[in-house]
Amino acid sequence: MLKIIGVVTSGGDAPVMNAAILGVVRIAHSKSFQVLGFERGWEGLLTNTFRRLTPRSVSGIVRLGGTFLLTSRSPEFHKKEGIKRATETLILNNVDGLVVIGGDGSFRGALELSRETDALIVGVPATIDNDVFGTEETIGFDTAINTAVAEIDKIRDTAISHERIFIVEVMGRRRGFIALTVGVTAGAEIILVPEVDVPQAEPGGSLAR
Repeated sequence: MLKIIGVVTSGGDAPVMNAAILGVVRIAHSKSFQVLGFERGWEGLLTNTFRRLTPRSVSGIVRLGGTFLLTSRSPEFHKKEGIKRATETLILNNVDGLVVIGGDGSFRGALELSRETDALIVGVPATIDNDVFGTEETIGFDTAINTAVAEIDKIRDTAISHERIFIVEVMGRRRGFIALTVGVTAGAEIILVPEVDVPQAEPGGSLAR
């Protein structure tokens, strides 16, 4: 019996997402599975919008940034009615398994969906924030680090030339993995991360205890 695998990229995009899609398609093809790529994240499941993926159709996407399946935030999906519609889409297309490529929020949605469907669901951690438990490094984190360090190297030249202190803010949402790794790599004097409270300065310049 033909097996059908769905793949979805949800939430914020991350570098190398396309490589993950390519890997899913190639492995599925080697097992004679059919692959459906749902477009625009969870919206594709709500609207039954997908494209059939083959090794030929994903050839060359590894060189592209972001995700060629597109992605978006879908508040509707996280409602009870949205989960029901997504479940109906999986049943309508005889999907046996769903590969979710995304971060923490995507996996929370996948967990809710798994409670309503018989389709097997597996997550591929992809987020520059590196905030997915159970993996040392998520897809996109390394690229984010290298990009930030390269830019800070340029900023340092200007800081030295003008004898100034530069403050650099990086992404990471509520986690300081990018800030900490970039700061150590680039030789920052001070690194501030969300996980560590910083004392507030009192009038006059001394730090409040």
